[in-house]
Amino acid sequence: MDQAKNDSLDLYVALTRATQWLNAHTDKDIRKYGLTRTEFGVLELLYHKGSQPIQQICGKVLMSSGNITYVIDKLEKKGFVSRRASTEDRRLIYAEITEPGSQFIEEVFPKHTAVIEQAMAGLSAEEKVVAAQLMKKLGKFAQCGFK
Repeated sequence: MDQAKNDSLDLYVALTRATQWLNAHTDKDIRKYGLTRTEFGVLELLYHKGSQPIQQICGKVLMSSGNITYVIDKLEKKGFVSRRASTEDRRLIYAEITEPGSQFIEEVFPKHTAVIEQAMAGLSAEEKVVAAQLMKKLGKFAQCGFK
């Protein structure tokens, strides 16, 4: 195997392992609050971006469209999210964060951010900037397809 293939495989393994460990730390933190990573992501999206059409949420939080109804149902049962029909198009349903959901995120998000900062402490500030730039570049290339 040539060096370029080895380098690509080594990078892939390193990225995968790093992602698994980072997710393990953040998932453990999120579970303390009785949520899954997806539920937390939806709640955080609605808090920071406002109400969203349910059909479009899945693309913004990287989940399958079939799972979104289940996630919204769970958040609705917890009192964190409500549904609202569009006034322009009756087929369109919006999810929006409730006051208890907003209060929850305002309390928990800074703590969760601290967990992420701690998990990322293995890199310097400069390394984080470079790594983020490289991951965005890699992600855009992979998203567009390759030849």
